[in-house]
Amino acid sequence: MDSFNLPRQHLRRTSLLFVLLPCLLAAFAGAADTEPGEPRAATTSSELSVADSIAVERVTADDAIANRLRAILGATGWFASVQVRVDNGIVFLTGEAQKPEHQAWAGTLARNAQGVVAVVNNITLATSSPWDLSPTYAQLQAMAAATFRALPLALLALALLGFTWLLAGLAATASSRLLIRRVRTRLLRDMLSRASAALVFILGLYIVLRIAGLTSLAVTVVGGTGLLGLAIGFAFRDIAENFLASILISMQRPFAVGDFIEVKNHRGFVQKVNTRATLIMTRDGNHVQIPNAIIYKNEIVNFTANPRTRQEFTVGIAYKDAIAAAQTAALDVLRQHPAILDEPEPLVLVDELAASTVNLRLSYWVNTATYDAQKVRSAAIRLVKTAFEQAGISMPGEVREITFPAGLRVDLQEPSGEAGVTFPSDSTPTAPDNVGTHIAEGDLKNTDSDIERQAQASRLPEGGENLL
Repeated sequence: MDSFNLPRQHLRRTSLLFVLLPCLLAAFAGAADTEPGEPRAATTSSELSVADSIAVERVTADDAIANRLRAILGATGWFASVQVRVDNGIVFLTGEAQKPEHQAWAGTLARNAQGVVAVVNNITLATSSPWDLSPTYAQLQAMAAATFRALPLALLALALLGFTWLLAGLAATASSRLLIRRVRTRLLRDMLSRASAALVFILGLYIVLRIAGLTSLAVTVVGGTGLLGLAIGFAFRDIAENFLASILISMQRPFAVGDFIEVKNHRGFVQKVNTRATLIMTRDGNHVQIPNAIIYKNEIVNFTANPRTRQEFTVGIAYKDAIAAAQTAALDVLRQHPAILDEPEPLVLVDELAASTVNLRLSYWVNTATYDAQKVRSAAIRLVKTAFEQAGISMPGEVREITFPAGLRVDLQEPSGEAGVTFPSDSTPTAPDNVGTHIAEGDLKNTDSDIERQAQASRLPEGGENLL
């Protein structure tokens, strides 16, 4: 009997071992999934994938399914008051979820569990109160944490930015000192020094952004600087054109302050050149502002650069008079005048044979730094006329031929002597005309000083530094 009972005891122990072994394996598997003391990884809302099948105990009882699903749903932390009930393979889910995707994910999870026939998903979406500020607090906490983490790097970036600013200032000072002897124009020196400082600052800013981990922003800053400059250039094309023209004018200096110039039919004395326009004063005392771009792109006539200028006028004599005698008389007048230069020598040339006169063209040179060209011309014409009259050379007016197709009736009457116009017997002028200067012509001196005094006494219509 004892020998018979012994195999039965071994059989019971063996069968009990086979029953307990799966339970032990499942327990060890669960312990391996969540070891004590090990922090659980945070689950994000984007990780919503579900395994194709959820393994439970080999004996797929309703309680085992409920316990397994309850443990998984609780581990996510997405659900509040979650309850799982399984009845004959049908899973009933209740609770609250924060997001719709979490709600759908719970139903998918339950359907993939082994032994599940159907799923009744009664999980509802939680409605937050308008006075619930927990999301705001969470965002503030996240921002504060990110700020504290980035604080050392931000301090380093600020220190480098300050160093870059200091280095840009040193670059501007050094470039200004290097260019002070090579570039005479102050505006151009300032522009070049500021350009070097801007280049150093942009390079330093790029390095700071790269150190801060903002590589894309650094590339945007460098590229955006060029695009911004291009956009500003198109938007303010006229302003930029005048500004660049002012720099070129100040470098090349085609005229100086006080020069008498002509640009686009505008004549006047140069007063100043700023970054927008050139200010001149006409002989009438009016201020004219000419944009620098117009001055740079058009012809500039500078009457002051060479003070010696040539003047000329035309005189007509009768055909019966000797041309050589008239030339000699006119040339003597020009040579004897104190305001007319001997070199280049004056000339008296036959210009044309007109309808009723032989026209002589008289040309001479005047030093406009000392004498006024218009006054000298007036005196020369007056003296030549006097010399021709004294030499018996006539200067007839223009002859016009008038034709009367219907004829002209002429009524001849004897002069009565009672009325009419009396002519003086002597046509000699009462005042001498052979003097070098006349009171109406002044002293023939240059009147530029009068214009300068007018300019100093007037109000400038536009401010700004004079680039000349």
